[in-house]
Amino acid sequence: MVTLSLEEAASELADLTRRVEAGETVVLTRAGWPIADLVPHRPRGGIDFEAGEAYLRENGIVRQPGFIAPDFDDPLPEDFLTRPHPGA
Repeated sequence: MVTLSLEEAASELADLTRRVEAGETVVLTRAGWPIADLVPHRPRGGIDFEAGEAYLRENGIVRQPGFIAPDFDDPLPEDFLTRPHPGA
């Protein structure tokens, strides 16, 4: 790990980027205090939706849209908020 002031780093930026690409970490300081780390770029992880879809296709799994009850949009009974919960 290399520690450099911002002023030093500004004049050696090309060399520092090569070192970081090689896997080294560079700490940048201001007035002797660390303020930033230069580290190699690592792609972010996450969900690979394309791989998930490919897995489903390869295994013959057909996705179905979610079930919505036919009375989903019907108005609620007027006493819905005032009557006690059946499990209470």
